[in-house]
Amino acid sequence: MNSTALDRFRLDGQTVLVTGASSGLGEHFALLLAGVGARVALAARRADKLAAVVRRIEDAGGVARAVELDVTDAGSVSRCFDALVDWGCVDVVVNNAGITVTRPLLQQSVEDWNTVIDTNLKGCWLVGTEAARRMVAAGRVGCIVNVASILGKRVAGGVAPYAVSKAGVIQATKAMALELARHGIRVNALLPGYVVTDLNRAFLEGDGGAKLRSRIPSRRFSEPSDLDGPMLLLASAAGAAMSGAVVAVDQGHLVNSL
Repeated sequence: MNSTALDRFRLDGQTVLVTGASSGLGEHFALLLAGVGARVALAARRADKLAAVVRRIEDAGGVARAVELDVTDAGSVSRCFDALVDWGCVDVVVNNAGITVTRPLLQQSVEDWNTVIDTNLKGCWLVGTEAARRMVAAGRVGCIVNVASILGKRVAGGVAPYAVSKAGVIQATKAMALELARHGIRVNALLPGYVVTDLNRAFLEGDGGAKLRSRIPSRRFSEPSDLDGPMLLLASAAGAAMSGAVVAVDQGHLVNSL
């Protein structure tokens, strides 16, 4: 690949908002995108939890700031974007905020359902549509990357609201892509499989993880770095012709034999 093609993966001078950026994949994506030249706004309910990630980016020569954001609250979403006006219009949104409640279906409460659906699906919709409105008002093109899951395509026990929410994120991505294409706004979904992070490492490296790994064709879990190429493709000019795409990064898990 020549240098011109590689340059298309860079985000120099662009403003990126990453939700759920205080840990895990959100933190990883923020560091990744700052490393290719973006100014990165890291958003979470508590901005103070983001300070360490901001310092890591700044120590590496990048530009970052922490922004308070509750993705389930439309007012909070609007205030988050208002806080970034001195950086200009947000060019790229990574809708990464998400939670799950793990317990059997018949033990899931209405509160469990509301909490998961509001954060994962409603939050994705609120942030994405607010970003799009501001891009259109500013006459700017941009892109939105919604982080879904392979559980939006298949299903597993004990995480019903999560699976439903991520299926919704996939369909929301397609609906947004259809209606925003005329404005030059691309919307795509990234579907990670099982990715080893500090939050799940103990489980994935134990007996439960071994059983799960046996059902993955490659017999491997992913590392956060395995998502780097797909994320950069969807977030940058390298993916300029892609909208409404659903990109699975799962070691082949979705094509396992039934």
